[in-house]
Amino acid sequence: MISEKSPLSCAITGHRPARFKFKYNEHYKLCIKIKKALASEIKACYEKGVRRFWVGGAIGVDTWAAEILLELKQQERYKDIELYVAIPFPDYDAKFDAKQKARCRDILKGCTGSVVVAPNYSPDVYQKRNYYMVDHADCLIAVYDNNKEIRSGTGMTVHYAQKKGLPMRFIHPDTAEVN
Repeated sequence: MISEKSPLSCAITGHRPARFKFKYNEHYKLCIKIKKALASEIKACYEKGVRRFWVGGAIGVDTWAAEILLELKQQERYKDIELYVAIPFPDYDAKFDAKQKARCRDILKGCTGSVVVAPNYSPDVYQKRNYYMVDHADCLIAVYDNNKEIRSGTGMTVHYAQKKGLPMRFIHPDTAEVN
């Protein structure tokens, strides 16, 4: 259960692996750079007082961010990090391969808590999940390039966060540059 008096929180969003040049190869130099930039932005948020982080449980950026947060949480300095996972619906991971399912299980075991946003699948359930995270956040970190030619859940999440006036940090998916 989420406490009534919540600490500052940050939602993290980003593209799925198919969008990246390196696809699913997490040993690729650019993927490593993106993960380092993500860790750096998470630490910067922490230094500004953010303690609660939201991820959406998807393959790619959500998984990387969750694993970074769990790793940080093991360090004395960051032991008060709270990781929450917004799950779109039960069994959302049914089509994940065994390795990704295991990663998700480990994240859910290590997280502070999780919220299932909808009782079952519907065409807008991922949007509902993303908006839920933004509605419970004070800022947003996005691995996103602002390419309006590509319709994406990440883009919709960023635009929703902009409408709500959330401060945002962007990590470019093709360069790992932060702005």
